[in-house]
Amino acid sequence: MDTKYKLGIIFGIASAALWGISGTFVQYLVQQRHFQFEWLISTRMILAGLGLLLISTYKKMDIFSVWRTPKDRLQILIFGLLGLFGVQFTFFAAIGYSNAATASVLQFAGPVIIAVYLALVHKQHPSKTQYLAIFLACLGVFLLVTHGQFQQLIISWNAFIFGIASAITMAIYTLYPKSLLAKHNSPTVIGWGMLIGALPAMFIKPVWQIEGQWDLSAVASVAFIILFGTLLAFYIYLEATKNIGGQITSLLISIEPLTSIILAVVWLNTPYTLFDWLGSLCIISTVFLLTKKKTNHSSR
Repeated sequence: MDTKYKLGIIFGIASAALWGISGTFVQYLVQQRHFQFEWLISTRMILAGLGLLLISTYKKMDIFSVWRTPKDRLQILIFGLLGLFGVQFTFFAAIGYSNAATASVLQFAGPVIIAVYLALVHKQHPSKTQYLAIFLACLGVFLLVTHGQFQQLIISWNAFIFGIASAITMAIYTLYPKSLLAKHNSPTVIGWGMLIGALPAMFIKPVWQIEGQWDLSAVASVAFIILFGTLLAFYIYLEATKNIGGQITSLLISIEPLTSIILAVVWLNTPYTLFDWLGSLCIISTVFLLTKKKTNHSSR
């Protein structure tokens, strides 16, 4: 195992862990320090977007390349608004209405949505492995939101709707920028996407309308979300993908919901029952199944 590959593995694990920790800090700020998640989104996206563009500039990359053709301009706008803003808003809202653990796991239905979408686009019936993944994802969501009781939801409807919406927007965020990333460097694409995605968040809650109970722990949490949970996490995730490929990196990302679950239970005393663990394992297992399918297919 060469140094580049080892570094890719470390970066992949680290980015997933940072996203998981960041989600737990969001839960802490919203539920215990009375921050509005819309303010966290606009602040996070603006500062992270500027940071990524500064990194691109420092590396002497052309940060204005995405604005030179009408097609690229339209794509970066759609990516920023539907992809990045969509996934941030729905995920943070799901945390606000439930908790970081539940929101992270529900978002992990995204790979199944991607598999179904690609099967429809390519006019192929899902394989047996994909059918199993779809079944496990549905079973996992059912156990997570109902605890096996058909007549009621354990979480609120808002939490459920925003959680599933975050899985859909995660699929958009993953699939849509493929052609942009093929032509332009990834920090520039993500950086502009962040800044564009911050615009609707600014209309909802501008960065200067600061609320919440501020103390040392709140300051540290906000700083972590921006610097480590967004700027560093996105950057090293892209580096991991570059070094070890998207298939292996997507396996490592399964650490994110596990990190959120452990932190939420241990630190924030979030109740997590046997049904929650079973549902979470069902959903997370779909990533391993779908990645295994892709790996087998690519080796032929």
